[in-house]
Amino acid sequence: MKDLDPAALDALAALADATSFERAAQRLAITQSAVSQRLRTLELQVGQPLVVRSRPLRLTEPGKLLLRFARQLQAMRADLAHELGEAPASDQRLPIAVNADSLATWVLPALDALVHEGLSLELVVDDQDFTHDWLRQGAVLGCVTSVSEALRGCRVVPLGAMHYTAVASPGFIADMLPQGLNLANFAQVPFLIFNRKDDMQQQWASKAFGVREPRLSERYVPSSEAYVRAAAMGWGIGVVPELQARPLLDSGALVALRPDDRLAVRLYWHQWKLGPDGAAPSARVGLLDRVGDALLAGARTALDVT
Repeated sequence: MKDLDPAALDALAALADATSFERAAQRLAITQSAVSQRLRTLELQVGQPLVVRSRPLRLTEPGKLLLRFARQLQAMRADLAHELGEAPASDQRLPIAVNADSLATWVLPALDALVHEGLSLELVVDDQDFTHDWLRQGAVLGCVTSVSEALRGCRVVPLGAMHYTAVASPGFIADMLPQGLNLANFAQVPFLIFNRKDDMQQQWASKAFGVREPRLSERYVPSSEAYVRAAAMGWGIGVVPELQARPLLDSGALVALRPDDRLAVRLYWHQWKLGPDGAAPSARVGLLDRVGDALLAGARTALDVT
């Protein structure tokens, strides 16, 4: 394959981000026809269509492979600029995917110093079982995920475990569970669900009551912070990270239900290897490596690493 035009790869990345030719052109500060020309040049080079021209547009599978390469090339350019002491470009950013509960608890403190140094991050949020898909598709350069197996060309580092426990407000327990939560009544009381990807509550009920594929009464609250608040307001039973619930448990605003029945979700950091295998390490650590190191340090203080 001939050398791929970096400007054309940047156009592909902009199309993936903006999902339209108009917004991609605005992002790159060029005309729409120039974006189309760069995309056509890239498609001719690889001999395959890279974009499905729908609304919103989406990448084909070959397009996702090239997007992965484009992201890596952008990250290596950022590393080089960093090592040369150049100021980062205003539109330069490093996309990583994290799960919502980690974002609501330990991720922001872990990355705080890097952001204040000027690192421009894009945080993509998804369920911990699905953040890995963003990495595989090339949309991000790293991810916090429950998936332990590394993709080819990636490295993976264990971060530790987040422990989840079932909680409810004292008022909810008094009104709905005067006899406690048990096998006879758990399916009739409302459980709070983050979104339709979230099966934490089913996992917890299955473990607590030995029921395979339990059916729950569901109320959806698609925000980690609002989810815990809804539990404290008596909307239902929440299955939440102990790390997030601890202040409310200590104050009595929430009560743990069956505290011995906890779930441990093990998390991992995945990132693309941006340098060739066997290459000597850089005199300065690359930006993506610094993000990984910061997350690992933050996880050591917040998660169960045993």
